[in-house]
Amino acid sequence: MEFHLRENGIRTSFEYGQLDISGDEANGFRPFQLMVSSIAGCSLGVFRKILDKQRMNYEDIQVSAEVTRNPDEANRIEKIHLHFVVKGYHLNQDKLLKNLEISRSNCSMVQSVENSINVEETLECIQLS
Repeated sequence: MEFHLRENGIRTSFEYGQLDISGDEANGFRPFQLMVSSIAGCSLGVFRKILDKQRMNYEDIQVSAEVTRNPDEANRIEKIHLHFVVKGYHLNQDKLLKNLEISRSNCSMVQSVENSINVEETLECIQLS
């Protein structure tokens, strides 16, 4: 990876496209947003892969992230609460919770921050009829 300093931030390019990073949201993604997005995206992707492998049916999965930062320590991220909402027919909440635990141990981003950021996960099931 290569990163280039620009007047209003930093730019890098990937196969998918260009990424602008800046402390000012008007000029790019803020670093903490990228960190949280990496953790949430990885966690959701691994969770989906596990559910698909087990042929568990669902209609939709969403995750929201609530972030706690410490202004006394360079505004570092202390905690990320990921709330998963699974919508589907005949959902088994116990199996979903177990699979969420498995996904946590297989998510490289969660494992990378394990001893520095408290990543908490909760699950909500919405039964469709």
